[in-house]
Amino acid sequence: MTFNALLVEKNDEGKTHASVQQLTNEQLPEGNVTVAVDYSTVNYKDGLCIGPGGGLVRTYPHVPGIDMAGTVEQSSDDRYKEGDKVVLTGWRYGEVHWGGYAQKTRVNADWLVPLPNGLTTKQAMAVGTAGFTAMLSVVTLEAHGLTPGSGPVLVTGAAGGVGSVATAILANLGYEVAAVTGRPETADYLKSLGASQIVAREDINETVKRPLEAETWAGCIDAVGGDMLARILGQMKYGGSVASVGLAGGAGLPATVIPFLLRGVNLLGIDSVHCPTEKRIAVWRRVATDLPMEKLEAMIVPATLNDLPKLGSDILKGQVKGRVVVDVNA
Repeated sequence: MTFNALLVEKNDEGKTHASVQQLTNEQLPEGNVTVAVDYSTVNYKDGLCIGPGGGLVRTYPHVPGIDMAGTVEQSSDDRYKEGDKVVLTGWRYGEVHWGGYAQKTRVNADWLVPLPNGLTTKQAMAVGTAGFTAMLSVVTLEAHGLTPGSGPVLVTGAAGGVGSVATAILANLGYEVAAVTGRPETADYLKSLGASQIVAREDINETVKRPLEAETWAGCIDAVGGDMLARILGQMKYGGSVASVGLAGGAGLPATVIPFLLRGVNLLGIDSVHCPTEKRIAVWRRVATDLPMEKLEAMIVPATLNDLPKLGSDILKGQVKGRVVVDVNA
């Protein structure tokens, strides 16, 4: 029996090439659960793994895809049985381990979570790592005191995967959402997700000499980092929190400690890769209840395995809007 997969190979000159090929079960890595994959998705890390590797891929040939949802075919772990619907995000799946850009995958049962009630496998992959990270950010901000009455919440990189889902969730929960984007053409899309204010990237992307500005934001989900994050820290309300989820604008942080000392601002790191299983399950349950499905459907961009090389390149250039859902069987 063979199945289709996107295989990335590296030549003697160190250049990588991705193509759809037929593989066999014998080629799958070790693991105690074999899953027939229904859907995967495209994240920034996937773009790196499809292309140059970004230091994430250790050995070639490699099957990328850091997310997958599907149906258990075979399991030697008591937690899962044939026919169970499952989701996998995190645990360096698709990076160090072969991932979800294939019709079959074999994994460690510890990495799986049951598909939450109320979600289909397609919807779960419209969420994916990006949406899971968005929900994890909201949960973390709430744990640090954020409520809809606290004031407006800023979402940077709002038209991307994390930002789109974060905007929809926050608006659904009653928050006033200010969406930052460098693409003016996405304004209507962001408003349809629930954003009440559109902030142009250039208005907030440069550092200023003043360590503190007017108290503006009660909370923030930041996928950009760099100069923008430094600027945002100085605009936070007293006791406000920023959930840091990405570094699209750079890994540096040219900031001062003044916002922390004088306003009690919290900078919260969000890690979705090694998030403990029990917390992971709880966050997925919140996704099923707090993310409006009609808004999720509006984000979906359908794709197949053959589309992935181009999509991988596009997401690295910031040219992907919303949530790509890859039907690996199409």
